[in-house]
Order: sequence, then C-alpha cells, then structure tokens
Amino acid sequence: MSVSVAMIDVFGAQAFSGNPLAVISGAGDISTEEMLRITRWFNLSETTFLLPPTDPAADYRVRIFTLEREMPFAGHPTLGTCHAWLEAGGAQKNGGEIVQECGAGLVRIRREAGRLAFAAPALVRSGPPSTEDLAEAVRFLGIAADGVIDAAWVDNGPGWLGIRLASAELVLALKPSRSWPGRIDIGVVGPHAAGGDATFEVRAFFSDHTGAIIEDPVTGSLNASLAQWLFESGLADADYVAAQGTCLGRKGRVYASRDGEGQVWIGGETRTHVAGQLSL
Repeated sequence: MSVSVAMIDVFGAQAFSGNPLAVISGAGDISTEEMLRITRWFNLSETTFLLPPTDPAADYRVRIFTLEREMPFAGHPTLGTCHAWLEAGGAQKNGGEIVQECGAGLVRIRREAGRLAFAAPALVRSGPPSTEDLAEAVRFLGIAADGVIDAAWVDNGPGWLGIRLASAELVLALKPSRSWPGRIDIGVVGPHAAGGDATFEVRAFFSDHTGAIIEDPVTGSLNASLAQWLFESGLADADYVAAQGTCLGRKGRVYASRDGEGQVWIGGETRTHVAGQLSL
C-alpha cells in the first residue's frame, strides 16, 4: 500500500528557511497508532494526515500529530496541509475562504498577498499564570524573575504559556534547559527596534515524548495566540511581522493582522520541496 506524501516548507522567508511539514494524503486506511509511528519516523515537529471532511461545511479534514500526541490544532500544519490540498487540485465549496476541519473544529483559511492565512482560533485558556507556573517558566528559561515584563496563558490547543521580555535581543540570548522533568510549552516574545523587517522576535520551546526540550523553528499556533495577546494589550496597534527560528539558522516570518471585526489572521509563505509516494 502506498499513499501520497508532500514535504512543505511553511513560514520561510525563502526556500528551506521555515518549518518543514510532511503531509500524507489518502490516509483513510491508516490507524491512529500507524499515524503516530509514521510521525516519529519523519521526526519533524508535526506530520499531518489529509482526509475527507465529516462536516458538510468543511472542504477537507486533517489530523495533526507531534512526536508525542495528536493535536486538536496547530498553525504551520494548517497552512502546509491547505497548501498541499490546493496543489493536489482541491477546490473550496464557496468562492472565498477555505474551511479546514480538525480536532479544534472548523478553521477558516484565506489567500492574501500571495500567502495563505488562517483565522486564529479562540483561546481555551487565558489569564495570568500561577506563581508556581511562572516560577517554573523562569527556572526553565534561566532568567531572573524581574526580567519578565508580562506573562499569560495563550493556549489555543497546544498549551502555550506566553512570556514577554523587554527586547528581541533578550529573547535571542535565552539558553533554556535542555531537558525538564515535567511538560513544557513556553513561547517567548520581545520587540525589535524600529526599522527592521520584523517587529517582534519569537521563540517556542516544548518537551517531546522523551522529556527532551525542542525549539520549534516557526510556530503558527503560538504566533496566533501571541498576536491576540499583543493586539488586546495594545502592544501591537497595527499589522506586524514576527521573526522566528533565528537561533536555529532559519528565517521564519509570520504575518499577523487583525480585520475590522477584530479577527486575528496568521499568514506565511508555503512551498512544496518534495512530492511522491510513501510505501506503508
């Protein structure tokens, strides 16, 4: 048995500079256990499995896996899967937005300025962290508590805790722990000086199924929830570009915007670099 597979680069400012994603099409006969095993074999931050929709309002359905678990939603898998679906001839049911079905429900996607962008889903957890949770984050990041300008839960599915530092330079200087005894999902953001090609610098750290700490190259879900936080707090008063992956030698660029109804959209470049068949 073989299925189609595509390797998509998402959020890269240029080729091979974003977050890679494997998209498996025609995955209806693949079990959940096999999906997780395939994901671990690819050893990417996420692998997605493209399926027919079960909701009549959706254009397609996707299951999103990390090396540890299935996720209800993730950002770069959303844009990368949509890119693969469109490239394979997918046509949306209405003439405007594309509708993706995933564990978090229906997600709207649109094309803007030659890029794909998804509507940021509502947060499932927000508000300030507990004293204990913030202290753990500070210890993990290896910084002083008074270095944190602000902190909030910015969880739209993966579990993100947002930490704001005073500058992009401080974000780039972080040297967090390489392993941690508990689960970690921390996103850090700090502003760049005016005049560059990015307004904010973002880094994302999470623990994998072995307890090791992974730094994600470019993270759509985190940027979506950070954008909601930054817009609502007034720190971002206009559309902006976030840089991510700098410390990994990547050049991720995430385009955050807010429409007239207050909906936040997260966009980026998507490119297919590999397409073929996967033997099972």
